[in-house]
Amino acid sequence: MLYVKNVPNGERVLRVVAGSLAAAAGLLAVGGTAGVLLAASAAGIVASGLFGFCPMCAMAGRRLDKAKKNGAL
Repeated sequence: MLYVKNVPNGERVLRVVAGSLAAAAGLLAVGGTAGVLLAASAAGIVASGLFGFCPMCAMAGRRLDKAKKNGAL
């Protein structure tokens, strides 16, 4: 694997939903060049949710807790 997941599952779902809504709003409500740019940036948010890796979070040093990841408390 080329990257280590740094976004927890709950946030991943939220990113996919929010990014999809932002893309739809950009294409349907805003329209034009601004709408396409909004939809393109929202696609990046959706991608980070699908892959579980956020480059900006990695730059900030965010890591997932391995104990929670393995199901242990």
